[in-house]
Amino acid sequence: MQKDTQKPNFEFIALMASLMSIVALAIDALLPAISDIGVAINSLNPTDNQLLVTMIFLGLGLGQLFFGPLSDCYGRKPIVYVGFSLFVFASIICVFAPSLEIMIIGRILQGIGLSAPRTLAISIIRDTYKGDYMAKVMSFVVAFFILVPVVAPAIGKLILDSLGWKAIFYIQLVFGLLVCIWFWKRQSETLKPEFKIPFTRHVFVDGTKEFIKYKETIAYTLMSGLVTGAFLVYLSAAQHVFEDIYQMKEAFPYIFAGLAISIGLSTFLNGTLVLRFGMRKLSLMALMAFCVIALLYAFLFWNSPNPNIFVLVGFLSAQFFCLGFMWGNFRSIAMEPIGHIAGIGAAINGFVSTLLAIPIAAFIGNFVDTSVWPLFAGLGICGLVSLVIYMTIRKPRRIATV
Repeated sequence: MQKDTQKPNFEFIALMASLMSIVALAIDALLPAISDIGVAINSLNPTDNQLLVTMIFLGLGLGQLFFGPLSDCYGRKPIVYVGFSLFVFASIICVFAPSLEIMIIGRILQGIGLSAPRTLAISIIRDTYKGDYMAKVMSFVVAFFILVPVVAPAIGKLILDSLGWKAIFYIQLVFGLLVCIWFWKRQSETLKPEFKIPFTRHVFVDGTKEFIKYKETIAYTLMSGLVTGAFLVYLSAAQHVFEDIYQMKEAFPYIFAGLAISIGLSTFLNGTLVLRFGMRKLSLMALMAFCVIALLYAFLFWNSPNPNIFVLVGFLSAQFFCLGFMWGNFRSIAMEPIGHIAGIGAAINGFVSTLLAIPIAAFIGNFVDTSVWPLFAGLGICGLVSLVIYMTIRKPRRIATV
């Protein structure tokens, strides 16, 4: 029996957020060091170096395809430990990488390893809660999770200036070890024995067949991929935009932190509002605002120079404020009908959305050279396509039950 009305435990929320936040630390703490790493490994093209960000997402997408089904068979906790072990191995590869190619391999493996705690945190939440209450818990988890991107670039810059870029990887390992010990000591196994699914070669086929039975699950998975892809353009290009285009290298960590706070604030508000208004209504309103803001920027600055930094940050803040009402709700709505296959369901959801996001980010990112206009054009297009998908499934609306 799932706990529909039990008040979320603060330690549970903090622990789930910590499991997910190692991903954010592995990505965001490295942003101030990308140019230094490029020099160290003889890769001086800023566009090529963006792969150090986008390729970890490829690993995240691939890894959860395997770790999700394995967790349905062997339980959530053992698979989290496997993921942490791979993350340690991959981090060592990154520290000693002699070239961009080897560093990319290390980053992909880091993503594969971290996909276990990231994906299984969602499965554990789904094992424990459902419906709007699950969306509430997810929102609070993501709100805590957002604290890491707020401080990670500043921490990364501090470590970079005092100890060098390799020390960033060592700090990540220490943080990961502490979270792993906390998880081992305090989190019980949430997959009940009667729900275990034997791991066979048919698990992907059977899981996919079950997954595609639910139109709402498919739709929100695609929408998550589109929105994530648009955001990934910003994430991979942020260092180039603020340090190279706007020549604000010292201020970059603080600008990045401010924008992360915008997402965190809306995510926290979503956690307080979702039980009152429902996750579908909130996410629809946010998606519509997301489209309007992006298209407004694209219209105002068509064939114009980049705006003042305060204008840019203002638009990005408004854009990212909308994201806080979309990410957690999109994921929760997609997962709601498939609680009986939470592990493989979360894996397919994450894999498809990531597989969709990476080429979107890579394609749009190629245009973010001297102008940030393509970033907003991409946000607007992805938002509009998501809105079309949303409205398409609204008519024959399926009431999802578990």
